[in-house]
Amino acid sequence: MTEAAELPPAPEQARDVFGDRFADAVRYAELLAEAGVQRGLIGPREVPRLWERHLLNCAVLSEVVPEGVTVCDVGSGAGLPGIPLALVRDDLKITLLEPLLRRTNFLTEVVELLGLDHVTVVRGRAEEVMGRIPPVHVVTARAVAPLDRLATWGIPLLRPYGEMLALKGDTAEEELKSAATALAKLGAVETSILHVGEGIVDPPSTVVRVEVGESPGGVRFAAKRAKAARTGRARRRR
Repeated sequence: MTEAAELPPAPEQARDVFGDRFADAVRYAELLAEAGVQRGLIGPREVPRLWERHLLNCAVLSEVVPEGVTVCDVGSGAGLPGIPLALVRDDLKITLLEPLLRRTNFLTEVVELLGLDHVTVVRGRAEEVMGRIPPVHVVTARAVAPLDRLATWGIPLLRPYGEMLALKGDTAEEELKSAATALAKLGAVETSILHVGEGIVDPPSTVVRVEVGESPGGVRFAAKRAKAARTGRARRRR
């Protein structure tokens, strides 16, 4: 049996980024390195670089998330980027959306242990939850799928004039170009590539921002969204 990799101490940047929540960030890192690895949510080789590659890399996404908005983290997995974002931004209302039971169990345990009252865990696929969760201002995602496929899941969950923020790597520009037609059909009106975390993570995190107009998901999802809204109103009247 291979010996488990040891979690390194938190870098100094983590104290600045997480502030009053630094102790909770350390506990989350420990949970990822222990239960996260044991349950197959994160690879053992990732443990030595948990801070730089995962926690800090995700936490700096907060630089481009507006104040006081609702967020849905699609395909949240082990909670990345949703939980680091929640630790640095208690002004946000965050939904961690994940279809696999073993992952949602882990997420629920983390949320309860860290006292993240502004975070909700929902089990389900993005294409299944329309009507179950209200449309959000911001959709986040990391390492879920290529941009064109991710957009078909994430954009329909947005409110009008919302935005999807996808953490990507070196392929960001190429993915954005190849997804241009699909994004336009889904109601995207503007796209951009942002770099966040300068001086905190090296290299800075790359974010693809996709902003939508008044019809997130395009014409294809308009009827589905209207039906979901009617169903929701009917349930509330009962």
